[in-house]
Amino acid sequence: MLKYLLKRLAILIPTFIGITIVCFAVIHLAPGEPTGIQAELNPKITPEAIEQLKRHYGLDKPLTVQYLVWMKNLARLDFGNSISSDSRPVWDKIKERLPITISINVASMVIIFLIAIPLGVISAVNRGSPLDRSITVFVFIGFSIPGFWLALICMDLFGVRLGWLPISGIHSSGYEHLGFLGRQWDLAKHMALPVIISAFGSLAGMSRYMRSSMLEIIRQDYILTARAKGLPERTVIYKHAMRNALLPVITILGLSVPGLIGGSVIFESIFSIPGLGKLFYDGIMMRDYNLIMGSLTIGAVLTLLGNLIADIAYSVADPRIRAS
Repeated sequence: MLKYLLKRLAILIPTFIGITIVCFAVIHLAPGEPTGIQAELNPKITPEAIEQLKRHYGLDKPLTVQYLVWMKNLARLDFGNSISSDSRPVWDKIKERLPITISINVASMVIIFLIAIPLGVISAVNRGSPLDRSITVFVFIGFSIPGFWLALICMDLFGVRLGWLPISGIHSSGYEHLGFLGRQWDLAKHMALPVIISAFGSLAGMSRYMRSSMLEIIRQDYILTARAKGLPERTVIYKHAMRNALLPVITILGLSVPGLIGGSVIFESIFSIPGLGKLFYDGIMMRDYNLIMGSLTIGAVLTLLGNLIADIAYSVADPRIRAS
């Protein structure tokens, strides 16, 4: 197991470097520069002042030199200072908001896993039944509804009309005066809509993957043999069939991490949540290269860790992978 883990970690290093190269090139190929934004905010700025800003931020150097300087700083865990008006260190901005984004994504993954897996198993075991058809209808509704539209509908229904849940931010006014349980309850109410809506689209797809995998597994000869031995149906389904059916689903679950992180940009903007996605969006609007690269780097690390966890879970579920 340790040898397998070391191999996976070795693969992550060149993958991460490749991601940073592509991201660095793309953001510099995009139209607009930080100095251009500052020039728009100050119409009286002179061309000499703009050139001085470029030299100050290192934008006058060739792109390869800029990347090597950025990688050298990254080796010291230094993302540089934000190019925005506050000029704060990028890492300080990220570490303030990273826990919020991670919490939303972890909660979404837990919901997806706890609901999608049983739904897929139940749908496969009861193939063709009214229950299977009902789950299928629910799944296709989840596929077809855009996440941002569902977020707006839920905000109007549960926040504005019914007043059950808050529709923006992560804390209510007077949060600091609440007790421990009161703070946790207030945070849970603010996180309910973003987490549920973030999980809803992936929930539908994951249950379909689980259903297809289960349908393939329960037709295998060893399942027929287990039933012929007189094992209880629950043991056959949940001990023998489901473990093998989880293998492709674990892979898809790991690959869904980038979608959840990317979706954070949308949901955090809609719900005004001060997370990494909202910070990334603000950095793009300001052409803040250091902030954009810092956010993309953290997103890449989280994505690679998600895939690594999926690989480890895959090897635990199927020992043959470790042996190979």
